[in-house]
Amino acid sequence: MGKKKKRDVELVILSDIHLGTYGCHAQELLRYLKTIRPKRLILNGDIIDMWQFSKRYWPTSHMQVIRHIMGLLAKNTKVIYLTGNHDEMLRKFAGLRLGSFHIGNKVVLKLAGKRAWVFHGDVFDITMQHSKWLAKLGAIGYDTLILINTFVNWCLNRLGREKISLSKRVKDSVKSAVKFINKFEETAAEIAIDNGYDYVVCGHIHQPEIRKIQTEKGEVMYLNSGDWIENLSCLEYDPRTGWRIYRYAEDKVAQSVKLPKRFRGDKLDNDEIFRDLVNEFLTVKK
Repeated sequence: MGKKKKRDVELVILSDIHLGTYGCHAQELLRYLKTIRPKRLILNGDIIDMWQFSKRYWPTSHMQVIRHIMGLLAKNTKVIYLTGNHDEMLRKFAGLRLGSFHIGNKVVLKLAGKRAWVFHGDVFDITMQHSKWLAKLGAIGYDTLILINTFVNWCLNRLGREKISLSKRVKDSVKSAVKFINKFEETAAEIAIDNGYDYVVCGHIHQPEIRKIQTEKGEVMYLNSGDWIENLSCLEYDPRTGWRIYRYAEDKVAQSVKLPKRFRGDKLDNDEIFRDLVNEFLTVKK
């Protein structure tokens, strides 16, 4: 982004990126990441979609997201990877620490004298607990809907009309989906209140949110980072201003970031991977 100054952000929480799927907006995420300089970055689950991972689909932009995050580690950003259901294979590595990089299932942060409990949230999903095969089938159906949505939006764009989100319309129109989201939020809040947390921060349901939830036992601030499939959102925290939901659609600066053409390709060419590997070994850093 040239000489434009990057924003300093105390904490960024990203979830549900789903790298390796057709619905992932990796280019938009990369543009956003290039505009910020975070002190701490929490990757709150479903970052790489291992349920639907395919060697046939791994675009350059998806790889560049990984590379950019690794580059942040070299610039003293602390990165915490919290596992989700789509990247649950990493749960066997929970507790691993490599310098400023940490893998875990949950983390408790101290922010301005308050405690934030951060985890992905699939632990509260009854489908995950009892019918994982059904959840995986649903994930395939969801990805198919995203593909159809991409074609529909291409047609609408050609006709000069606004884009739509089919998955969001389905969620908003199905009462059981709305009921599930409400139950998810209430369950997370109740347990957070029981344990004396001030904030409970989740992902998983692709529904960005910041709201206070009160029960007979107390109150807690519930936060959800959303996703990079439908909402293109995350959470940012600043000690002076508190929490906010970041939305890519409202960020003209990030939208103006120009990416190299090779990052905008649909496929990562094997010859290009090999050339990069050779250059990496042959380049001498002074």
